[in-house]
Amino acid sequence: MSAVIENSPEVLQRIKQIENICGRDIGNGIEALVEAAKGGMLDAARSIAEHPSPHVAIITGFFVPRATPPAAETDGPIGCAHLAAGLLKAGVPVRLVTDPLCLNAVKVAARAAGISAEVPVDVVPVDATSVEDPLVASIINLWQSAEPPVSHVIAIERAGPGYDDIVWNMIGNDITADTAPLHFLFTLSDVISIGIGDAGNELGMGMLPKEIIAKGVSTGEKIACSISCHHLIVCGVSNWGAVGLLTALALLRPDWQSKLTEGLTLETDKHILTKLVYEGPAVDGDTAVQALTIETFPWEYHGKVLTEILEAAGLI
Repeated sequence: MSAVIENSPEVLQRIKQIENICGRDIGNGIEALVEAAKGGMLDAARSIAEHPSPHVAIITGFFVPRATPPAAETDGPIGCAHLAAGLLKAGVPVRLVTDPLCLNAVKVAARAAGISAEVPVDVVPVDATSVEDPLVASIINLWQSAEPPVSHVIAIERAGPGYDDIVWNMIGNDITADTAPLHFLFTLSDVISIGIGDAGNELGMGMLPKEIIAKGVSTGEKIACSISCHHLIVCGVSNWGAVGLLTALALLRPDWQSKLTEGLTLETDKHILTKLVYEGPAVDGDTAVQALTIETFPWEYHGKVLTEILEAAGLI
């Protein structure tokens, strides 16, 4: 029996409101990017809600080599953990995907969200050169032979190659040597791809004309990612986009709603950040400092945004 999708005007308006909250610019100059990607959250959520047998692979982990200590950033793994935990509770199979440099941070965040260690984690080496790489090929085979096969891949705050094939961070530093080519798994022809990003250099941003990124983001001309996707969510902070997608999906699938959002609380969110920073370890992607901040803002700021999202969804 096919699922009943809730498409009432009220639900569609709530999802639009959630997308607007998530699209709030925190100083990156993404207003034009947000406008160009409008509707992406609904389309992404609907693609999962309407799929007869969804199986989701979630890519995350943005390594900051200039940090002390060099570590994954706090934006990305938190959103991944919330999204994965909700999907798993709703009975949707999930795989986590990252590279060796971000592996522990992704695992720590997942564990803090209550995700079992038995959930598969696919790790692509930094020096992989093509889809024919033995490890990459074996992961693709696992995805295709799984029951059900992987239907969706979601990249959350994951840097991707630019139009010059170099991976750039927000300030225009070349981080190719510290970034595994996870785009090999993001661009598989038989998988629906969803990109979530906040600066223009993340996987999926190639869906937008490069000119839009170049005009809005100060380093956009240089850092714009060339890798496109089926559905794009542009947000002020990528963690917000992941939570927004989860709540949008909960609105579309009332039968999943309580399970999807069961762990989406302020207490869990703060717990994930705390564990991530101190046990990951993880650093603020903007300041490169090991602190309980995301994109320079303290947890309390992000907690208020989470509250706004939950209120817009009618969940609190």
